[in-house]
Amino acid sequence: MNYFITGGTTGIGFELVKLYLSQGHRVAICGRDLSKLPKGFHEQHKKALWVYQLDVSDREALVKAVTDFTEKAEGLNVMIANAGRSVGSKSNIPDFQSAKEILETNVLGVLYSFEAAMQHFVSKKSGQLVAIASVAGFVGLPGAGAYSASKAAVVRLCESWSIDLKPLNISVSCICPGFIDTPMTQQNTHSMPFLMSGEKGAKLIGKAIESKRALYLFPLRMNLLITFLSLLPRFVYRWLMGLQTFNYSKQS
Repeated sequence: MNYFITGGTTGIGFELVKLYLSQGHRVAICGRDLSKLPKGFHEQHKKALWVYQLDVSDREALVKAVTDFTEKAEGLNVMIANAGRSVGSKSNIPDFQSAKEILETNVLGVLYSFEAAMQHFVSKKSGQLVAIASVAGFVGLPGAGAYSASKAAVVRLCESWSIDLKPLNISVSCICPGFIDTPMTQQNTHSMPFLMSGEKGAKLIGKAIESKRALYLFPLRMNLLITFLSLLPRFVYRWLMGLQTFNYSKQS
């Protein structure tokens, strides 16, 4: 199997890279900063690992990289749009520049990743598109408006396309983790309930991708919590999350 993973130099993406390489698959990754890869990792896996330096918001560069990998590896089976941005210090005053960057990476990055893969999937009527979203896509979290909005967009995009692309034998999977211990979540200054290791998270994600789950929220306790919060009347949710106990945005 051939996998292309965006944002594969660190965090969940890198854990997935290690998982798939250990299973004997061929993997391509892209990232803005390749120095985040452990020293010697690429050389150690050179026969099965392709590495591209690019930003997923650069549509042309991403299409070029996916095409290059597909030609050299003789095919593409799974595109995993994993690259993402967040803000560790969550202020109640929106940072509009950060919001713009989050939306560009988390929404356009997924869109461009899927577009690059679709060029190859449509012709052969086979393939799998995977987006790493978040449980934050189901509620508006305090201090994380842009992040929550970006993940909500990805959830709905995947839901629609899972219907549209089924006749073409192209499956779409939306993976929504809770808190995973990664460099991105380590920026957070608030508590992170049900925190899970990156390695364990990658194994669960790998199983969900393999079984072609259309939507996968995990861990179970976070799934139940987010489902409960999403079903509350919105005025009750806003009141609850505005309480000091739950509102972890920094007041200015």
